[in-house]
Amino acid sequence: MKQRVQTPRFVVCVKNRGFPASLERRKVYRVIADVVAESRHLLRVVDESGGAYLYPESYFVALELPTSTARAISAAN
Repeated sequence: MKQRVQTPRFVVCVKNRGFPASLERRKVYRVIADVVAESRHLLRVVDESGGAYLYPESYFVALELPTSTARAISAAN
């Protein structure tokens, strides 16, 4: 059975109130899949510390990137 490879998801930060050291407005961040968090309107994002933490989804806007672009960004990190 083939495993499906998930295309990396990215968002741009539009608000960082309460998290100025962790999130930069207008910066692109990678989203780590977390179904439970998303059901609570949170996103698990790899922030400035390099760790994946939960933030309100309202702080971000989803980016629609071609698969090749998303993979290139992921490979560069």
